[in-house]
Amino acid sequence: MRLASIFRQLVLIGAVGPAVLFAAAPLVSVGVARADITPELPIQLAGYQQRTTEATRVGAPMSVRALAIGSDQEGPVVLVVADVIAVNSALSDAVAAAVRARHPRIGRERVAVCATHQHNGPAIAGTIPFMFSRDLPADVMGRLEKFTVMLREKMITAALAALADRKPARLAWAQGWAGFAVNRRRIVDGKHAGYTDQPGGVVDHALPVLRATDAAGGVRAVLANYACHCTVLKGGENFVHHDWAGDAAQRVEAAHAGAVALVTIGCGADSDPQPRGLAEVATHGKTIAAEVARVTAGAMRPLGRVTAAKFERVAIPLARVVSRAELESRLKEKPNIAYAAAQHLKRLDAGQPLPAAISYPVQAWAFGHEFAMVFLGGEVVADYGLRLKRELGVERVWVNAYANDVPCYIPSTRILAEGGYEAEAAMDYYGLPTRLASDVEERIVRAVHGVLPAGFAVQR
Repeated sequence: MRLASIFRQLVLIGAVGPAVLFAAAPLVSVGVARADITPELPIQLAGYQQRTTEATRVGAPMSVRALAIGSDQEGPVVLVVADVIAVNSALSDAVAAAVRARHPRIGRERVAVCATHQHNGPAIAGTIPFMFSRDLPADVMGRLEKFTVMLREKMITAALAALADRKPARLAWAQGWAGFAVNRRRIVDGKHAGYTDQPGGVVDHALPVLRATDAAGGVRAVLANYACHCTVLKGGENFVHHDWAGDAAQRVEAAHAGAVALVTIGCGADSDPQPRGLAEVATHGKTIAAEVARVTAGAMRPLGRVTAAKFERVAIPLARVVSRAELESRLKEKPNIAYAAAQHLKRLDAGQPLPAAISYPVQAWAFGHEFAMVFLGGEVVADYGLRLKRELGVERVWVNAYANDVPCYIPSTRILAEGGYEAEAAMDYYGLPTRLASDVEERIVRAVHGVLPAGFAVQR
C-alpha cells in the first residue's frame, strides 16, 4: 500500500488530524488581506506554448491574498499567495524589502511568497523565460511588464494590509485528504515513456488546513495546501481564470463571511488534476472546499506563534557543461529545443557564460518543536513532500512548493533516473541548458533540515 493510501486511512480512522481533543490554542495576532490582480486585456497568458494570441476575456478574477501571524514584539511572519503561474526572486525579494522598510523586525526569513501555478493568467516578466519558444512582440511584452509591476505593488499592498489588520485569534491545524491529483508520468522498464495519467503512481493526496478564529469563534483565515498542478484548464482555453485553487479559495470565503482563504500548492509538479476541462474547475474547487469544511468542523491541533524562521539560498549545480557544438546541433531539433539553443548561443556570442547552477530558496517557519511549515522554490515533484513527511513526521510538517522563486522543475533522484519532462525536457522552457546535478534531492533535503530549529527532527 502506497504512503498516500496509508495516510488516507490514518486520517479516516483518526490516527492523524482530527480525532483527539486538544487544549485551547493561545491567542496569536492574525491579520488578512486580499487584492484583485485581474489583468487589463488583451494579455498573453502563460502555461501553454500553443497560445499564439492574447487573451481577450476574463473567465474568473485573479487575486493576491496575504496572511500575517504574530505581534510586533514576537516577530510576525507574512505569507503572500498570488493566482499566478510563478514568482521569481526579484518579485519575492521586493515584497520582503517593502515589508521590512515598514517593519524593520521582519527579516527576509519571515516573508514567504507563493504562486498557485495556475496556467490561465498572464506570463510574468522574468519567469520561465523561454516558455513560448519565440520572441514576443514588443507591445505584448510591454503589457506583460506592466502587469508584473502591478502584481508586485498589489503583493506589497496585501502584505502590509495583512500586518495592519492583525487582531487576537486562535490558530489550529489538521490534515485532510483529496483524491483528484493523479500522477502523469508513464514509466516503462524504469524509464519515462510518455505524459499520461498513471493512477496508482507516486502522488501526495494530503490536504493540510490551517484555521484562524477570532475571540467569538468566527473564522478569520483559512490556509489549505494540496500537491497538484493547477491545470484543470487546458491550452485551448485562452481566457483569464484562477483554476481550481482560486475556485476553492472563493468557496471557502463564501462559507465564512469576512474571512480570507489562501490555497498553496504542495509538491505536485508530477501530478495533474483529473478530470480536466472548464466544467471540472468547480468540481475540484468544491472538493477542496468540502474537505476544508469537514476538517475544520472536527478537532484540530492548536498552534501558537512562529518561534523560529530561517531562509537560505542553496547553490544547485547543473549536471554538466554543454558545449557550443552541442548547442549548434540542437538548432536542428524541434522548435522549443532549437529556440532555447539559439538563445544560449546568443549568450555565448555576447561573451556571457551559460548558467552553471541555480540559486534555490529554502525556508521554514517553526511553531515550537511540534509543527513546521516549509517553503520550497520551483516545481517540486511529489517525492520531496512524501520524504520530508517520512523523515520529520506526517503530523508535524507542511510543505509548500512554488515558493519565493520558480527557477525550474525540481526532480527527485528517482525521476532523474527515469528521465523525461520533469527531469530535463522542461529545462528548455526555463532557460537552462541541461538538467540539475544528480544529488539535487540530497542537497535540498539537507537544506530543509538545516533551516529547521536544532533538534526538531528528533522531537518525534
